[in-house]
Amino acid sequence: MACLGVFVAYLPITTVAVSLPAIQRALNTSTAQLSWVQDAFVLPMAAFILTAGVFGDVHGRKKVFQAGLFLSAVGALVALCAHNIQTLWAGQALAGLGSAALLPTTLALISHGVPDFRERGKFIGMWAMALLAALAVGPVIAGVVLDHYSWRWIYLLSIPLSLLALAVAAPLLTDSRAPHGRKLDWPGQITAAVGVTALVYGVIEGGADSFTSAKVVAALALGIIALVAFVVAERRSASPMLDLAVFRSAAFTATALIALITFLGLIGFFFVLSLYFGMVQQLGTLEAGARLLLVPVAAIVAGAPAGRLMHRVPARRMITVGLLLIAGSLLAMTNLDAGTSYSSIAWRLIVLGVGLGLVTTPMTATAVAAVPHHLAGMASAANNAFRQVGGALGPAVLGALLSTRAVHALPGHLADAGVTGSQAHAIVATAKEGGLGAVAGMNLGSKAGQVYAALGDSLIDGMRLCLIVAAGLVLVAAVCGVTLLRRPQQAAAAPARGAGEAQQAPMGAPTGNVGAAGPAEPLGHRRA
Repeated sequence: MACLGVFVAYLPITTVAVSLPAIQRALNTSTAQLSWVQDAFVLPMAAFILTAGVFGDVHGRKKVFQAGLFLSAVGALVALCAHNIQTLWAGQALAGLGSAALLPTTLALISHGVPDFRERGKFIGMWAMALLAALAVGPVIAGVVLDHYSWRWIYLLSIPLSLLALAVAAPLLTDSRAPHGRKLDWPGQITAAVGVTALVYGVIEGGADSFTSAKVVAALALGIIALVAFVVAERRSASPMLDLAVFRSAAFTATALIALITFLGLIGFFFVLSLYFGMVQQLGTLEAGARLLLVPVAAIVAGAPAGRLMHRVPARRMITVGLLLIAGSLLAMTNLDAGTSYSSIAWRLIVLGVGLGLVTTPMTATAVAAVPHHLAGMASAANNAFRQVGGALGPAVLGALLSTRAVHALPGHLADAGVTGSQAHAIVATAKEGGLGAVAGMNLGSKAGQVYAALGDSLIDGMRLCLIVAAGLVLVAAVCGVTLLRRPQQAAAAPARGAGEAQQAPMGAPTGNVGAAGPAEPLGHRRA
């Protein structure tokens, strides 16, 4: 059930991403309006994951899980019926709220149903594979739909899947809540939502426009102030939404940083690569989706045994090797050009997928196992929140780098192609104003072929810069893993406090073997 829930949560991400050109043509939207189709989903997803985790801990994870499925179905239905961009934004936002409710509760339900942390790794591996499967089938579904039907039908599959899971969950799932008097933390929830929303909004708008514009500066300032207020509120709260003491665990801190940095680089890379397939190699949606499919398929193949191996292979080793494979594959793609063959690209994407598969399962399992069992919902929500914030920032940051570098290189490539004078100036001015895609709407006359070749070369220049930056980010994540996922000393046996009562350790004390045998034994639980 948890696997079906996370599949529903992640399915809209890649399905919608590869359908954006078709949506733009059908609804006649501007580039700025189109960018908010994806962001309308990601923003509420990133902003409310922590809040959803708290609601699950307080009111019951089954109830929040069911609410997430319901919102996902309603959001997909609204988007399916959308005839203007504003209605599509609304549907995407509702689906994003549904995903925010599903992600932390699915992991918390696994943690509750499988209390043994070693056995739990296998089920978290299945959860991670369901996540990757959703990313894998999304482009293929979109490609098939767009080749035969209207773009709206990309939302159809989410509706029966959500309703099926909702019907099955009612009789089969048992509810669970966090003990120890967990309460709603309104100051923390409000400041976190405002902070994340303002920060991501500022980065997105800054990348699309300018980081010196008044609205961007105001959004970033509001985001920083709200996040500082969030830290103050959580330190003073008797029942914090995110207990900052969990960051005393080096393993939890490492997984949070790895999730943020890696997904910033990877999701941004997928955004850039989709532009390469569409604008440079002129591939259709289905062809581009089939190529992108290599990454999640390889991740599933490599990640499937990861959960079973976590009690034998150190989590730090798997995560570090995986991150190094990702970084290496990104750097290997810096020599791509317009004529690079499918087979030449394929092996690089397969290596990237293998690295992703080695990272996803141990990273998630370590995050959940690094905190006390009763804080599993909080840990899973926080890890997913960092992941989604990184995923939201990735396209904005790398997209801004791509656009800036490509526009800067465009005059030189136009000159090389023999396009000069007033036409070249008009093309560059259009690209600066509306992006490279806006040039396609110009009357290019007999120079159209040369202009498109120059656009492709400019985009490749921007893509190479993005690949180097993404690889650098992943290497920073690898350093975080090597530095923070250290092998802790085995906790000494604590004297019993009665008939088998477990001695509690302070938050952050090493209590398990994260680096050696798999995920750490839940933080704060020493055996008598």
